[in-house]
Amino acid sequence: MLIRQEDIEISHLENFKGGDKHLEARMFFDGTNRILTRARLIPGASIGMHTHSDSCEVIFILEGCGSILEDGTKKEVQAGDCLYCPKGGSHSLINDSESDLVFCAVVPMQ
Repeated sequence: MLIRQEDIEISHLENFKGGDKHLEARMFFDGTNRILTRARLIPGASIGMHTHSDSCEVIFILEGCGSILEDGTKKEVQAGDCLYCPKGGSHSLINDSESDLVFCAVVPMQ
């Protein structure tokens, strides 16, 4: 299935998962799987700590840098990194840099 960026409306999600500021994202959902085809955290924004009890999540950092907090450990992330949160894992994505953090994410429910 081809999913085109221009076919998906941009959503602005305030305090996403309890995070700071807002997440700007183009989200595709087919009723089972969720794909953030392109998402952006402005400087100082974050996705709050949350647990993937029913699914895993894969995040690809496309531009910028920031931090991920997973299972109590904070690690720096940058463009080119791939992040994997297994089913049952917890994580938070933080833009603690001076430029936008752009990424795509896949949350498969199958």
